[in-house]
This record gives sequence, structure tokens and C-alpha cells, in this order.
Amino acid sequence: MITAVIYARVSTKSQDYDRQLNDLREYAKRMGYEIVKEFAEKISGAKKVIEREAMTELLSFVEAKHIDKVLIYECSRLSRRVADFVNIVDRLNELHTSLYIHQNGLETLQADGKPNPIAQLVIGMLAQFNSMERTLIRSRMESGYNNYRANGGVVGRKVGYRKSDDAMKEEYKEEIRLLRKGLSLRNVTKITGTSINTLRKIKAIC
Repeated sequence: MITAVIYARVSTKSQDYDRQLNDLREYAKRMGYEIVKEFAEKISGAKKVIEREAMTELLSFVEAKHIDKVLIYECSRLSRRVADFVNIVDRLNELHTSLYIHQNGLETLQADGKPNPIAQLVIGMLAQFNSMERTLIRSRMESGYNNYRANGGVVGRKVGYRKSDDAMKEEYKEEIRLLRKGLSLRNVTKITGTSINTLRKIKAIC
């Protein structure tokens, strides 16, 4: 039986990846694949692979278990960094593991295990578009902030504002989990993107 793992990602804690997981599970069932493990995380796709715990675990798992396929919902879930995206695909190809992209119906490897030239071309273009989209979003946000400030607006929380301990525990569940495992503040901030000052506050209540 063909073995597969699922990878899902969303950028913020307020989002969820249930739809990605459900659609990929249904696809795997329809194709008769055995889902060996699922990996999911809430972190920006602009982060480097080394900063993304679930992605690094996935790559190690695929190499150790000789998995046939990695299933993702769409290209930007893998990474919005072109270099990282290409490196991940190349590494999977070296491991003879095909990457399936659900939204486009593409696989990086053909049935004979050789690279799919059409998929490589399309995926390369999509990776470039995703990178351009990230740049445009960042540019629009910066322009919006600058315009807001120019008109007297103040960016940030109101003076004196402080979240309750319960709200902090709810929002930073992943950070608390990592801190309780004994990871340093520096390592946790690399994985989650949460500032060290915020992590100090979290550590004081967890």
C-alpha cells in the first residue's frame, strides 16, 4: 500500500487548518493511501524551514520511514519563500517521495519515480507568485500603517491595556507547551515567532 503523510499550515493562531486536513484525508481515502502521520502548525509561511517545528519533523520522518507521498492543500502551505520551497521539493525528490498539491492536482514525481517536468514547471511558477503575493501584502500593510500614522493614528495597544492570564494561556497554548518541555526562550521564539518579552510574561503565568 502507498504510504502518505499530510502537512497543513495556517499563518495565524486565529485560523484553523481543519478544512485542509479533511480534504486531504478524503483524497487519501479515495486513492487508497495509508495515512501514516499528520503534521500541522500555525506559523507564517515566510518563516525559514529551520524555524518551523512541524515541517522539520515531517522531513525527518519522511526520510526515516521512507514515505511515498506528502500531501498538501496548496503551494503556499509548504512555504512562501521560493528558496525554501524549491529546497523542500528537491529534498523530497531525492528521497523518492512525491509531493501532491491538492488544489492543482499536481504531483512532483511520476509513477515511475522520475520528476514530473510539467509539475516542476507549474510549481516553480506558483512558488514565484506566492513570493510576489507575500511582498505585495507586506507593502500594502506598510503603506496602510504609514497612512494611518500620517493622519494621527497610533499603532499598538492602548496605554495600560493588559490581557488577562486566562486570555494569555488561551492565545499562547503552543508557546506554553514548548516552555513546559524545557525549551529556552530563544528557541521558542525561533519556532513560534513570539517575542522574548512576551514569552517572559507567558513563562511567569504557566
